[in-house]
Amino acid sequence: MPTLTSPKDCHTMQDLRVQIDKLDRQLIDMLVMRAEYIDRASELKPGEGLPARIPDRVEEVVQKVRSGSAEVGLDPNLAERLWRILIDWSIAREERVLGPE
Repeated sequence: MPTLTSPKDCHTMQDLRVQIDKLDRQLIDMLVMRAEYIDRASELKPGEGLPARIPDRVEEVVQKVRSGSAEVGLDPNLAERLWRILIDWSIAREERVLGPE
């Protein structure tokens, strides 16, 4: 991943936009990696008798995200909204392989 310049070291809007674009690319790359883990879960869950959606696990992930985001100064409500969208997308991806509950 390309190295980012600190926001304080960006002296123009162009400098700042370049860094934001780099960061956006890193976020996309990380989402692709997360999807690869979701695909692997689709392969492993049948052997363990697990469905795509496990409500307790969903809430566990959301609580970890809320807690972790609060620790670093990100609005936990924003983090939860984003992760619930990501989790729903991930479950739908698994259900394409596993079938609906």
